Amino acid sequence: MIAQDIFGLDLTLGDAAAAAPWNGAMLGFLSHGASTPGHLADALRLDPDFALAQTCRGLFCLMLGRREMHAAAADAARIAGASLAARGATPRERLYLAALERWLDGQPSAAAAAMDDVLAIWPQDALAMKIGQGVRFMLGDQSGMRRAIERVLPRAGADNPGIGYYHGCHAFTLEEAGDYAGAERAGMRALDLAPDDAWGLHAVAHIYDMTARPDHGVAFVEANAAAWAHCNNFRYHVWWHLALLHLDRGDADRALALYDAEVRRDRTDDYRDISNATSLLMRLELEGVGVGDRWEELAGLCAARVDDGCLAFADLHYMLALCGGGRDAAARDLIRRMHVDALHNIGEMDCVMRHPGLSVAKGLQAFTEGRHKAAFAALGSARGALLAIGGSHAQRDVFERVTIEAAIRSGALAEARALIDDRSSRRGAWDGFGTSRARLVADLIDGATEPALDRLA
Repeated sequence: MIAQDIFGLDLTLGDAAAAAPWNGAMLGFLSHGASTPGHLADALRLDPDFALAQTCRGLFCLMLGRREMHAAAADAARIAGASLAARGATPRERLYLAALERWLDGQPSAAAAAMDDVLAIWPQDALAMKIGQGVRFMLGDQSGMRRAIERVLPRAGADNPGIGYYHGCHAFTLEEAGDYAGAERAGMRALDLAPDDAWGLHAVAHIYDMTARPDHGVAFVEANAAAWAHCNNFRYHVWWHLALLHLDRGDADRALALYDAEVRRDRTDDYRDISNATSLLMRLELEGVGVGDRWEELAGLCAARVDDGCLAFADLHYMLALCGGGRDAAARDLIRRMHVDALHNIGEMDCVMRHPGLSVAKGLQAFTEGRHKAAFAALGSARGALLAIGGSHAQRDVFERVTIEAAIRSGALAEARALIDDRSSRRGAWDGFGTSRARLVADLIDGATEPALDRLA
């Protein structure tokens, strides 16, 4: 039978009752809601052969960036394919399945392209918009994210129940492109239209980080708790942003307290939670803050993930934990496995393992061992390609900070100063890290002048 979802799009169902929880699953996914898995499970309980729900189960599994989830994603693709053959399907549902199959074949960019194909015909499909944005975020395809949302946003419809989430995704793409004023307007618009849009709120938090306005950022995030209190583990990422803002204010104690109380409230090995934790601890250590035995918990979890190899972004944060926790053997095993993946060159992610992944991993290892010249050489060689690991500017900035620190400690002061200036220029403001490192370099260079902190004004 054919039913319609909340966006007015056709669904091929065996039980019309599955449409209601499916609507809940879609809205939950758009808002990063903790309720999403429950809604999806309810839809599949009512209709186990619901092809679109099975396909999205598979896509969501792949988005977790865990090797063991590939089997579940392949199972979902099998069930969906059989259902489509038995029941028939709409062209839109077939495009979703094509996206899943392409990703399973090692081509996530083709999965994102399939979502573009959906949106070309059905621009009101907010789920396709969000999935496409999510895949490209993992790929570091900033320009593709922006092109996709700006192509579909004018056609999505002002009365679309998900229109606020479109604006939230647009806000993030604008922030990553350096259009901070436009991003702030889009983010505020998103929250007006969808008060639970955690992604839109997080985009605005990024703006305050990148433009070195931590006081505004803290006030904004704390005043809009309703936008992210309902979230799945994405709320830990928002807490991470709050901790970064406090650190930029010079309040390392508050940042560390947030780490304990919120960022690591649930000690999972989800790579996104690991990335929050490891990058915050590294930032703290670079500022001379002792973090006690906190690395040990992370290192133990990450030692069990060295054979994963789904995402270079995940592997490099595992590497931070292994280095911080002194797991030298596991760190060497991770680098060896990245070598193997790079040589295979089977899928798109393997290419990223080869470059810049391996160079960054080796650079982190060298930095931890005090081989700062080697660390700077490795990290510096990867810097221009770092976008390919995915994530945001704020997330990748931990590697930028280590690169600058390695340059300073190796005595490459002119190079360090050039990196500091370039980082601040691309961010749009001199934050606490940039200012302190510029002053340090100026003190270390005979006859150096104070940094021209007003050059970006």
